[in-house]
Amino acid sequence: MLPTSSSKGRASSSSSSSRPNPMLLPYLRRIIKWRQMDIEYTFWQMLHLCTSPKVVYQHTKYHKQTKNQWARDDPAFVVICSLLVAIATLAYCAAYDHSSAHAIFVVFSVLLFHFFLTGFLTNAYLREEAPNSYVVEQRVEWMYAFDVHCNSFFPMFVLLYVIHYFLSPLLVAHGFIPVLLSNLLFMVGASYYHYLNFLGYDVLPFLERTTFFLYPIGVVIVLSPILILSGFNPSRYFMNVYFSRQI
Repeated sequence: MLPTSSSKGRASSSSSSSRPNPMLLPYLRRIIKWRQMDIEYTFWQMLHLCTSPKVVYQHTKYHKQTKNQWARDDPAFVVICSLLVAIATLAYCAAYDHSSAHAIFVVFSVLLFHFFLTGFLTNAYLREEAPNSYVVEQRVEWMYAFDVHCNSFFPMFVLLYVIHYFLSPLLVAHGFIPVLLSNLLFMVGASYYHYLNFLGYDVLPFLERTTFFLYPIGVVIVLSPILILSGFNPSRYFMNVYFSRQI
């Protein structure tokens, strides 16, 4: 049955949105309970995010149908991804002599920045307006916004942390080939990150204008040839910024 008062529905919606997320505390508790995490499914997600990400978000739809929430209730993905980032950071610190504490601080600052910025943009600009006053307003779950960022971050992590690490002796060298390869690697990593952002929010039926997340890809594609022709090497630039050993 339809509610008799639309104001009551809006009031209950606003009051529910002001309360803390009821899933947050159980989610945080499970972080320290390794045996309750689905590690196998997490690695399956990580693999398919790099090969066929649409399959992952098809499973997100199933999760919504079965558990009535878009966000993951299993912190395994965040825990494993954080461990991998920590290992990669330590490897860079060992090779390029930089403070590990500062490097970890930079990584978590980037994660939090993307989390809050993405959640704000989706809730402020991308929500589809309710067609009538009897439809309860829907908002993007903050935990789901964080999930989308983590999903998008992982393939970029593989490209710009892992593959970049092993190719770094070539990428930081002087010459046109290192400049070309470095720019291509960063272009693919950044473009794939924004493409996965698009897939993550496009699956939500109450959002519109999700192509907003594809716009940065056009900017990256336009800028890359300019950076290559100008001789800018992003690998050398970021390595000199974040690590003490000047290249």
